[in-house]
Amino acid sequence: MPRTYSQLDLDERRTLFRLVEARRPVGEIAERLGRHRSTVYRELGRNRFRDGDRGFCGYFPLTAQDLASRRRQRCRKLAADDGLRAHVVERLAAGWSPQQIAGRLKRQSADGGPAVCHETIYRHVYGPEGRDDGLYRYLPKARRRRYGRRPRSTPIPRERWIENRPAEVDGRETFGHWEADLLIFRKEHGKANVTSLVERKSRFAFLLPNDDRRSAAVLAGIADALRPLPEAARRTVTFDRGSEFAGYAALDRHLALTSYFCDPHSPWQKGGVENANGRVRRYLPREVEPEALAHAHLRRLADRLNDTPRRCLGYRTPREVFQEHLAAPTSAP
Repeated sequence: MPRTYSQLDLDERRTLFRLVEARRPVGEIAERLGRHRSTVYRELGRNRFRDGDRGFCGYFPLTAQDLASRRRQRCRKLAADDGLRAHVVERLAAGWSPQQIAGRLKRQSADGGPAVCHETIYRHVYGPEGRDDGLYRYLPKARRRRYGRRPRSTPIPRERWIENRPAEVDGRETFGHWEADLLIFRKEHGKANVTSLVERKSRFAFLLPNDDRRSAAVLAGIADALRPLPEAARRTVTFDRGSEFAGYAALDRHLALTSYFCDPHSPWQKGGVENANGRVRRYLPREVEPEALAHAHLRRLADRLNDTPRRCLGYRTPREVFQEHLAAPTSAP
């Protein structure tokens, strides 16, 4: 028997909102709603509000209901327009791909014609009506089912989301909070890359060479750089959601360093290291020669950055501010 799935209704979304605000675990939320936990994760991921300009995000029932409704309307576009549907099916039968059909319609829509995106065509092909008509046979790769993409990284527990990071970190008033990112280079230079690690308050930076993007190796380099520092100088670290940081739990175990993760596609939430990356790219462009990624060269480049006065520091250098905090009797903020 085929599986059936029904969308959450507004009452369920309101219940979900209250439980999320109460910080209940996903397993408990799923049980209260009578849903599978994957449904809850999918709902929080697909219908979460994000304001890219101000970095504000959250789950709100009315907004989630509106996002879901609009998504269903897009899916029903071909079912509701007989002429558009007939045109799409005709083009598919002629050997056009969904991208070619959508691209041509978009070009013609400037004259007032209808348009549809390629994803809507795929959804129609693999939807109930498309399956009944065998439309999948017209696709370049004639698969009966459309398989979802594998996630690029391990799901991040909610308590590690940036929204749960201590508020004191946001204002850069407290010392010992770090941001990390990976600098990638052209494929001709192999898998070598560089970890950029920046302390938020002082802007002090480490540049750490890596032979590849394996999480264990990348995080081992971060641990080696931070281990000599006192605990007050390594309180938290913020990453993006790349798979290279999936092994973050090792930092908690070995250094008592708590990791947090930005929202997807939200680099501004770790603006310190992004700013540092821009400075580093002046000297390490993507097409840099492999010798420039040697440890000694990266150390000299980090020294250059750390010894350059910064206006945001009152024209002190990052090294001066960093060492000042290290020398404080109690490593005070």
